[in-house]
Amino acid sequence: MTGLATAGRVAGVLFTAFFFGLTFEGIGRKITARIQKRYGPPWYQNFIDVFKTLTKHGWTHGWIFDFGVLMALGGVIATLSFVPLGNLVAFPGLDNFFVIAYLFTVGALGMAMGMVGTGNPWASIGVARALTLMLGYEVPYLIVITTLLFYYKTGNISSIIEAQAQAGEWNIVKFPIGALVALISLQGMLGKEPFEAPIAPAEIASGPMVELSAKYMGLLMLMNTFMEFIEISLFVDFFLGGGTFFVFLLKYFIVWTFAVMVSAVLPRFRIEQAVAFYWTVPILLAFLQAFFVVNGWVF
Repeated sequence: MTGLATAGRVAGVLFTAFFFGLTFEGIGRKITARIQKRYGPPWYQNFIDVFKTLTKHGWTHGWIFDFGVLMALGGVIATLSFVPLGNLVAFPGLDNFFVIAYLFTVGALGMAMGMVGTGNPWASIGVARALTLMLGYEVPYLIVITTLLFYYKTGNISSIIEAQAQAGEWNIVKFPIGALVALISLQGMLGKEPFEAPIAPAEIASGPMVELSAKYMGLLMLMNTFMEFIEISLFVDFFLGGGTFFVFLLKYFIVWTFAVMVSAVLPRFRIEQAVAFYWTVPILLAFLQAFFVVNGWVF
């Protein structure tokens, strides 16, 4: 029974990320269109795109390309299984941030390996940009998260959610500077403007995805949806107190909508501008938040 219950929770987490992830992406496309004075596609367009691409036979570039795509999607699915969606936890007691951070690299490496395996220089440039941008946003983000783990003396995400509920105060209020840094880093993780440098369709022909078609594009669309769900879910859990399942989804939607609205009105940084920005203002604010926490100065 325990194994069946765990399998059911994992299926629940994956289905939630699939259905609500694609739904919120569709709503996000609609919001972007309305801000830019367009009508936009229907909210369910992403479902049509995914199912249509998965039914088509695409062009492969060899086993390294195939394995890279499967490794990318598999790594992200494994990571998602350990992320608490509010009070929906597939593996209670194992939802540790360090486990999630470790597994998350599998998907990123799979993506890099598969896209470089295409031999297209635009794909290689896109991957290089993505890895370079990671050096920008990951440093301030990890400083902030490490500060939270130091404060709560645990890496278990459910324990941090429970501590926020018991205190009756979200971490976005207790650690406002850290929450701001995490939100800025989140914009880069999602690949939204002004940090869309890895894809940059006007410059490098969609970057890593330039050689993807048919079912390969469908699998990478799912991977991107799951990655977004992981990144926003961690922000909601760490800074907005998680909550019950539907409260969690409401908070998720608010954060997603904010990111989409920011993306719709800002231009794109060049890659060197993006990294230089992350290594100045956000990283200084992250160290400032860490200094306050170490010295016991919290709200």
